[in-house]
Amino acid sequence: MAQTEVMQGGQVIADDTRCLITLLGSCVAACLYDPQAKIAGMNHFLLANPRYSRSMPVSLTDAGRYGLLAMELLINGMLKKGAKKERLRAKVFGGGAVLPGVSEDNFNCVGNVNSRFVREFMQTEKIPLESEDLGGNFGRIIVFRTDTYQAYRRVLPPMETVKEENRELGAWKQEIKERERKTGEGIILFGP
Repeated sequence: MAQTEVMQGGQVIADDTRCLITLLGSCVAACLYDPQAKIAGMNHFLLANPRYSRSMPVSLTDAGRYGLLAMELLINGMLKKGAKKERLRAKVFGGGAVLPGVSEDNFNCVGNVNSRFVREFMQTEKIPLESEDLGGNFGRIIVFRTDTYQAYRRVLPPMETVKEENRELGAWKQEIKERERKTGEGIILFGP
């Protein structure tokens, strides 16, 4: 069976049989599918901006923008291939608290924000969340089959989890630098 890797910030939409694979730390992957149209897709998003308000839905704050864009790109791409929004189903993964010294309960934890965002998004968009594997203090490899809509998870050993989180952290820092360069807006990054 063909395998396609879904990279950070990316999405893959398929109307054929393949395995979509991604590696997650605090990032989140949403697997969507329309079983009638036989169209499936996966995205992989990370939040580069830690600013949000506890009293507002995450999707309405800066923190939700990147996840919102990722979800809109995935859904719109699937609709272009013939899926219907009212038939979409979801499985979501990731959002681990894998940075040393950051607990899952810490409200500034990126994984916690990502998990909260994806749940709120599915509820707001009325997309049934058929399964989830969010949180924890470990990384994951996710494999999503586009023919059966089954998802498989492999927990990463601690050393691999640290490597993945460092890779994600580097991507966040790069995104922040790029945004500062484009907008002149200073952003505070909490963490190393």
